[in-house]
Amino acid sequence: MAARHFLTLNDMTTTELESLVDHASALRNEWRQGKVRDSLKNRVLAMIFEKSSTRTRVSFEAGMTQLGGSALFLSPRDTQLGRGEPIEDSAIVISSMVDAVMIRTFAHETVERFAAASRVPVINALTDDFHPCQLLADMQTYREHRGSIRGATVAWIGDGNNMCHSYINAAAQFDFNLNIACPEGYEPAESLLKGHEDRINVVRDPAEAARNAQLLVTDVWASMGQEDEQKAREKAFSSYQINPELLAVADKDALFMHCLPAHRGEEISADMMEHPASVVWDEAENRLHAQKALLEFLILNRLD
Repeated sequence: MAARHFLTLNDMTTTELESLVDHASALRNEWRQGKVRDSLKNRVLAMIFEKSSTRTRVSFEAGMTQLGGSALFLSPRDTQLGRGEPIEDSAIVISSMVDAVMIRTFAHETVERFAAASRVPVINALTDDFHPCQLLADMQTYREHRGSIRGATVAWIGDGNNMCHSYINAAAQFDFNLNIACPEGYEPAESLLKGHEDRINVVRDPAEAARNAQLLVTDVWASMGQEDEQKAREKAFSSYQINPELLAVADKDALFMHCLPAHRGEEISADMMEHPASVVWDEAENRLHAQKALLEFLILNRLD
């Protein structure tokens, strides 16, 4: 049977995604109760990092350990990938020795090419185009605090980046409406907006996007690889900040999320992380549990 990959949210059905999110919450509860789970005993995850990471590395490595397996950290400096070996050749070799591969890289084409040659599941742990693992954690967190997100309104404030792209996919898969507030020239990919006109609304005014929304989300103004654009982006995004004033126009029970790391005083005000609406720390922890559920699903084909 061909391996199942997770390169975007669209690689799963809505039913699978919702079941995975529910299973992630069950795994979180088990873990907090101190229950031992060895579902991935003797299984190995290869973790390929071409972009640096905190939450992604810790959550995948800890997750495999908590499920009884192990994880290998691989950087371009440590492998032939950094010395020009074709992606397909590396994929064939690495996938012959491990049970799954996680890749955090720049070009989305890299994970697509690796997956096409891999005999085991490949997980996109972030590319310049998509960040689906973060959306699993976000959807889990919303469900734990507010129930189903179906029919809700989500406001994305800021850059039309990889996180925004994954929120567009999530809007279709989890059936919510998405308001995107971004400056001119920083819109998400037109190809993603097409076909989602019934649920995606792109505006310039953050308050218009946030009005009556049940969830407000943002990301840094300049992502990894965009450091040389920092000054220009600071100017373009200066009014695109989530703060208590913006939250005040949202639904009274609205939640605030951020994938982290956060730049206080830029995309969020200094007090937003500790705001009563913030579920950022639960969201961060849920990377661990959502990815454990994902690993079990892809390696064992189970969601229980």
